[in-house]
Amino acid sequence: MAEHDAAIGDLQKVSMERLTLKYVWKQKEIPVVLRRTGRGEKLRVRLPFADDNRQWLQNERRTAPEWIGGTDAYWELPKSWFNDFVDRALQRYGKVYIIQPYREQEICARACQEAQGHECQCSCMGANHGIGNDGSWFEVSDTFSTRWGERELACRLLTAR
Repeated sequence: MAEHDAAIGDLQKVSMERLTLKYVWKQKEIPVVLRRTGRGEKLRVRLPFADDNRQWLQNERRTAPEWIGGTDAYWELPKSWFNDFVDRALQRYGKVYIIQPYREQEICARACQEAQGHECQCSCMGANHGIGNDGSWFEVSDTFSTRWGERELACRLLTAR
């Protein structure tokens, strides 16, 4: 029964994370920028409606932002506009959501991974205790190993001071 409850909790956590990103992307009060990092991919931006959005985004540049219509309509901008967009969105709107890829770094040590018994003093808090090294860890020294998790999306809200 405890395993079942833990599995349900994990599913709810995943669902809430997805709902949160979906909610942020679909809300219309605060600008949102999706920072994409793949080759040839552009920034995706959603703004509260205003008649001058195209001109505001273009900001007297030669390149015009591209409007991608449909149910989840958004603007596409060159990646090089990211910092300028965030600065200007903070100035104009006071807040901006940034959705971006990240990979969580795990830190552990060989002593923990090869440990016997239950005592753990490692920064992993026992998550990797006694599991051994399956080759996914980069061993910096006997007391420090690191590995990167899968690529995921994270969201942060910046607010103007």
